[in-house]
Amino acid sequence: MTDTIAPTEQELLDQELARREKLERLRAAGIDPYPPRVERTHTAAEAIAAYREGQLGEEDVVKLTGRLVARRIMGKLTFAHIEDGSGRVQIMVRRDLLGAERYNEFFKKDIDLGDFVGVAGTMGVTRTGEVTCTVTDIQLLAKTLKPLPDKWHGLKDPELRQRQRYLDLLANPEVREVFRRRAAIVRALREYLDGEGFLEVETPILQPIYGGAAAEPFVTYHNYLHQQLYLRISFELYLKRLLVGGYERVYEIGRDFRNEGISHKHNPEFTQLEFYEAYTDYNGVMARTEEMLAYVAQKVMGSLKIPWGDEEIDFTPPWPRIPLRQAILDASGIDYEDYPDADSLRAVMRDKGLDAPADASRGKLIDKLLGHFVEPNLIQPTFLIDYPLDVSPLAKRKPGTRDTVERFEGFAGGMEICNAFSELNDPLDQLERFLAQRRDFDMGDKEAHPIDEDYVNALMYGLPPTGGFGMGIDRLTMLFCGQTNIREVILFPHLRPES
Repeated sequence: MTDTIAPTEQELLDQELARREKLERLRAAGIDPYPPRVERTHTAAEAIAAYREGQLGEEDVVKLTGRLVARRIMGKLTFAHIEDGSGRVQIMVRRDLLGAERYNEFFKKDIDLGDFVGVAGTMGVTRTGEVTCTVTDIQLLAKTLKPLPDKWHGLKDPELRQRQRYLDLLANPEVREVFRRRAAIVRALREYLDGEGFLEVETPILQPIYGGAAAEPFVTYHNYLHQQLYLRISFELYLKRLLVGGYERVYEIGRDFRNEGISHKHNPEFTQLEFYEAYTDYNGVMARTEEMLAYVAQKVMGSLKIPWGDEEIDFTPPWPRIPLRQAILDASGIDYEDYPDADSLRAVMRDKGLDAPADASRGKLIDKLLGHFVEPNLIQPTFLIDYPLDVSPLAKRKPGTRDTVERFEGFAGGMEICNAFSELNDPLDQLERFLAQRRDFDMGDKEAHPIDEDYVNALMYGLPPTGGFGMGIDRLTMLFCGQTNIREVILFPHLRPES
């Protein structure tokens, strides 16, 4: 007898009904199908390793727990596998050891695939060489009322997988590996920054004034204070306040929220790393970015070269540094310096059949050129440097220019993965830029930066020369896991309501 045949939809409904009947039968027999506690001496991996290393003898009893994921009943003998967080182990259940009634009535009839069980027994090896626990006792730990997804066909529908991530994780071990790797990436980033003398801090998620990025916020309300608040779109302005206060290197890893569209690269709730370092500029931050991501690649992947489709992404420093103006000119034939205002740039873009909204600023139009012509082709790690001032209100001007700032974005895998600049530390210049952003907001730009008077006040007390950096953890995880959709690296991504 086997429990591995894929059931039909009607069979699934019948199985659910049968499981509920078993649940009631167990309760009527005085068996708690959800007992409050269990004793475990080893994980599956620990038991196998201990036996192979000679630490368990033939008389040593182990107590294992896990989900019953496979079973092959052969009359008086059953081979099965239970799986816990460390892996799976084979168990052998014999009628003569368990007892006829407990074997036939409890184990065979009332325990199903997917149930959590605890077993006691001794470790040995079968004739096929598999380390196996010979069971002398078995306990039901949690009765499942729905059958598991078909193990052979898996769970393939992307929307169902992401809506019911618990089933996705159950059915697809490779998905579990994605999120283990994500955790390793975050751990490696912390190791690097901690080792470089950065202090990890926490800043407010609920903010009276949002800022630090060009994005529309989520709005909420504090009933007691009668105050409108915003979910943060960035950590930047609070982290730079800390440098005013005397810290020289700080970072934060946490959630940001942007009220924007959903795409293969965007989720309205995402994880960000930002760090700020005194006495450096965007050149120093570029060097640190290369060093940090090389460290993470080596730590997590064991190599500076990681697979990406049919190609390899090589994180070996140094990365190319290309002026944004040159990159767009080479890819599109448009030199945006020849078009000093939005209307003239819009006209040439429309001549090329590109979307150029009538209300877009010159900086936003340049960003559209970047996204259309340049970004998709930047597979290898690359820095684009020197950006328009009107889309970089917190960055320092490049010496000798009027409307260019010392800003870079890092790209890999055809997408932007980080953004950084030499931080503007002139409080009067910062106030002027905030006022210009307010005018843009009044003219309909919902992503324009609001005026943060307290931040300007902080700058009045002096911000040292500073380099700042922001990177999306989700996109970095996409690169390291070979994923092209951000929802594949977020455990519970935001999805449209089911119709």
